[in-house]
Amino acid sequence: MEKKRLLFVTQEMEPYTEGNFISYLVGQLPKILNDNGFELRILMPRYGTVNERRHRLHEVVRLSGMNIIVDDDDYPLIIKVASMPGSRLQVYFLDNEDFFRRKYVFDDENGQPFEDNPDRMAFFCKGAVETVKKFGWAPDIVFCHGWLTGLVPLYIRKAYQMEPLFAHSNIVFCAYDTPYERMEAERFMQKAAINNIQANHLMPYRLDGSVSAHKGAYHYADAVVLVGQSVQAEAEQWRVAAEKPVLTWHQEENGNMFDGLLTFLRQLSAVEVS
Repeated sequence: MEKKRLLFVTQEMEPYTEGNFISYLVGQLPKILNDNGFELRILMPRYGTVNERRHRLHEVVRLSGMNIIVDDDDYPLIIKVASMPGSRLQVYFLDNEDFFRRKYVFDDENGQPFEDNPDRMAFFCKGAVETVKKFGWAPDIVFCHGWLTGLVPLYIRKAYQMEPLFAHSNIVFCAYDTPYERMEAERFMQKAAINNIQANHLMPYRLDGSVSAHKGAYHYADAVVLVGQSVQAEAEQWRVAAEKPVLTWHQEENGNMFDGLLTFLRQLSAVEVS
């Protein structure tokens, strides 16, 4: 049986980022997916906290050199790669000095979210899509983890809707309980409007005078995975399950967290996208 291609886009992942549940859980997934018949490409940001020497990152010259435009400003995209410990899986890191060379990931030394998190989000999500175009690799599933990836479903469905590589891709957005997914509306709307994205395309992200990365991602994704009580409550409030498949991901009775997710992804990979 031919392996299904799965594009794995995540904001965090062990061993490259540590100290939170998202990193821990996401860090286990690639090997499990690979061992269960999926062919993976893994993308994540190269934060300043990622130790290049320890993890043996090196630049991929053939993929680097693009400029990603965010709000009319050009930002160089550098692609680096490393092998996951204990496997042959490769992780591609999206790097930019303006957005990711910091001592902290999402908030500053005072615990306040970075003002330019919307800029970083737009850069990473557009950069991820452009990197896949460089691969020339058509994924059956695009599996997005965390709020920072929340523009990927929108960009694939609207900004890149004519791109053949994504014509048959099912998009799965996995949401986790996090304090960062709410952002100031004006800046988000300005920075997220790449390519041909219009204000009406961004309206699903609007929420009570601010924006929610989760709310918009739920709207544009083909399926949703929920990890945590807060995201389960918001998804129920917004009636997400009435519109698309939803998996509440938790530890099963046999102690295994992954059987249900694997079944969910296999079922989606068999669905034709029109």
